[in-house]
Amino acid sequence: MFIFYIGRRTPCRNILSREINPVKCLKIFRVLTLFKQGKAGSEWPDFLKHCVRLMENYTIILVLLGLMIVISTVAENMKISVPIVLILAGIAIGFTPRMPAMEINSEIIFLLFLPPLLYDASFNIPLGEFKANLGTISSLAITLVFVTTAGLAAIAYYLVPGMTWPLAFVLGAILAPTDAVAALSITKGLKMSSLSTTVLEGESLINDASALVAYRFAIAAVTGTAFIWWNAALTFVILLAGGFVVGFLIGKLLGGLLRMFRNNTVTILSLLVLAPFVTYLVAERFHTSGVIAVVTLGFSMSRLSAFKFPEAVKHQSATIWEMITFMLNGLIFILIGLELPVIVDELSGKQLLLYAGYAFLLTLAALIIRTWNVLLNRKRLERAFHHPKLKGTPRAIPESILLSIQDSVIISWSGMRGIISLAIAMGLPHVTGKGGAPMKNVIIYITTVVVLITIVGQGLILPVLARKSERAASGINE
Repeated sequence: MFIFYIGRRTPCRNILSREINPVKCLKIFRVLTLFKQGKAGSEWPDFLKHCVRLMENYTIILVLLGLMIVISTVAENMKISVPIVLILAGIAIGFTPRMPAMEINSEIIFLLFLPPLLYDASFNIPLGEFKANLGTISSLAITLVFVTTAGLAAIAYYLVPGMTWPLAFVLGAILAPTDAVAALSITKGLKMSSLSTTVLEGESLINDASALVAYRFAIAAVTGTAFIWWNAALTFVILLAGGFVVGFLIGKLLGGLLRMFRNNTVTILSLLVLAPFVTYLVAERFHTSGVIAVVTLGFSMSRLSAFKFPEAVKHQSATIWEMITFMLNGLIFILIGLELPVIVDELSGKQLLLYAGYAFLLTLAALIIRTWNVLLNRKRLERAFHHPKLKGTPRAIPESILLSIQDSVIISWSGMRGIISLAIAMGLPHVTGKGGAPMKNVIIYITTVVVLITIVGQGLILPVLARKSERAASGINE
């Protein structure tokens, strides 16, 4: 219930969401007050019915979690791609007759899913390899995000009926960030090179921040605010720098607390689980990047863990975080599948086919732009590696970070979209396009279809590419 709304659109969707109807909340408070005074009277049965509905919602969430665990385990034992199976299961559950509709609450998704997943990824990524590949990672996570936003915006403006330029840039920003979780989950068990894994994980640590900045300015343009390039660039730098400072300071504070309670394992583990959420909220409270703050915290704790954590604490912490990421990742893929039936009800059959076609073309365009960027990076690294003036200097390019053609294909094909794109789309206010046509449901549907195409479509082909790349690399080594 904290994660999404359950039920059709009602005046008060969820007692715990931020979209509570104030009138109904006052009524609930009044009933509780009257009950305390023994004067609830006839209003008490209505309140009890509301409580029963809330309990039913909790039951559905627990059932979904149980199904996710079972389906994930069975799919993994059968060597079937877990994300694809979970998404298809979510779609099937969503279309079940009398199944309550579910809508993703974007702000809750950002709070409950982003911090722990970003923290775990940044904690486990090799910091040395991340620094060595920072040029490639930055190009994919920053430059590519903005280029993709602009490219998809231009295509959407001329392709989708009723689309204005500001709304086209909103759609481009929504579809720009990739989801490495899906790619790495699909290729789990395959021998991908450490270079490909590092680049994909590093990209996913930063690109959400870039996309959120692009989305913020696109929304501002929709509401009539003038877009100024230098202001956007300055804001982006301030967000990144501010997020780094917040993450660094909280990392230092957390390090001091861990040393203070070094003999209390339960306290240490509790602080480590709580820290990503606190860091994200603090950074957002100061209008900086919560994404960068959590990533910085993860790097800080990773370094501290390597030198200071006892082996028992390392083992327990790894087990806890493995369980957390397993639950969250599995629930993410089911939620993606569940979202399709919700938005399908809002559009006609003809519109569904038409916009699905547009989504396919946008997916293809995003793949082409990503491949172009990856190949440019490959060429740039090779040129710098062979440059005579750079050899023997601190700017020299090590051979270990050069992208092979196999790495380039894997990285290009791994540009899948996921829950972040959906969450941003669900947080979109009610907007209209040309002629006053409502466009929110159109954007959400296109986003949902793009996510499904990239995870299911590209996901079915990615393992094949990974195996071919593995065989090619083995042949070269022999």
